[in-house]
Amino acid sequence: MGFGNIFGQRSMTLSDYARRLNFRSGCAHLPAAILMTDFARLADPGPLLGALPAGALVLYRNYQSPNRAREAVALKSLCRRHGLKLIVAEDPWLAYAAEADGLHLSEPTARQSGQASAAKMRAGGLLTVAAHSPAGLMRAAALGADAALLSPVFETKSHPGADPLGILKFVAWGRRAPLPVYALGGIDAGNAGRLMHSGAAGIAGIGGWGQP
Repeated sequence: MGFGNIFGQRSMTLSDYARRLNFRSGCAHLPAAILMTDFARLADPGPLLGALPAGALVLYRNYQSPNRAREAVALKSLCRRHGLKLIVAEDPWLAYAAEADGLHLSEPTARQSGQASAAKMRAGGLLTVAAHSPAGLMRAAALGADAALLSPVFETKSHPGADPLGILKFVAWGRRAPLPVYALGGIDAGNAGRLMHSGAAGIAGIGGWGQP
């Protein structure tokens, strides 16, 4: 039992940590949390939307789904009801059709020059870019991204063979980055407290939302 329960206070959730990080980083103009869909692990994020902080992003990534257009439109409607924003991964045309709030690009897409795709979402839309290195963070900034998702911070089920950055490397790279950086990879309510002095703009992830 944690001290929060002993003194009659609820335990911190991942959303709580995301809000605190966002406030401390001075990036209140950006969402505190990014929930990422995953066709294998979280194809339907609907049940988790209520656990997200107000204004959070939902990143639609169900690449293997045969019903991507229908799912994205339905998810945008759900996000509106919950006061959340939707961004779509890799597909500016789907983002436009679903009236999404922005676009997400993987690091290889940025490296291969995704300026044309990114430009389609720049009129009032958010642009986030994945990064796995200092060079990736620089490419994200050069692309005009609003923020980068730096990963994996910890060991993650999505990429079981990937070596995690760890807190020290994440902090060092993130603090030198020329744009806001979100922490992604293996983050839950049990380890999110280790990020509190990292300078991260918030937390991104698939699971763990709403669970103390």
